[in-house]
Amino acid sequence: MALPRVLMYGLAAAVAVAAGVFAARVGLFAPPAATLHSGVMLAKPRPVGEFALTRDDGRPFTRADLAGRWTVVFAGFTHCPDVCPNTLGLLKAAQTRLGPVADRLRVLFLSVDPERDTPERLASYVHYFSPSFVGATGPAAELDKLCAALGVAYAKVPGGTPETYTLDHSAALVLVDPQGQVAGYLSPPFKLEALVDDLRRVLERAA
Repeated sequence: MALPRVLMYGLAAAVAVAAGVFAARVGLFAPPAATLHSGVMLAKPRPVGEFALTRDDGRPFTRADLAGRWTVVFAGFTHCPDVCPNTLGLLKAAQTRLGPVADRLRVLFLSVDPERDTPERLASYVHYFSPSFVGATGPAAELDKLCAALGVAYAKVPGGTPETYTLDHSAALVLVDPQGQVAGYLSPPFKLEALVDDLRRVLERAA
């Protein structure tokens, strides 16, 4: 004998609730991702493969350097006229607003202009915004590999002379978790208070 439709729906709902309670108890479901004002957390973090770059102090910068704490990656170049300095300035302001919790966050400026951005130039540029910011760059093949893993795009735009080229690049901030995986993205236009709140939520969720 067929069950009335209302009764069928009620039984289905009861089974779903029971299954959800059981799954939560045995740990089958991960905690819900943080809700962000200006971005999104991935349902499943995406691993970042091996790469070999050079940081602003001349030391190697590899995948291992992404481990241990959250990293905000911003790709750009030191000759950038507006987007890069504005974004790094905003990240410095957010770092200040975060207070002590900012110690759990690394800001990485990934230069996609290895022809001009030497380690010395990178150090001078990123440390102008904050002594704790890290700059890194490397051969085009290594940059391409890392940018593909991060979901970052960039392209060289010729100028009037070979030396006056510029670069188009993604303006999003990439959130890399302490396991070295891409965990989310924050997209412009950025507002300071919203950015601070987003970063705080991510850091406190991981605490």
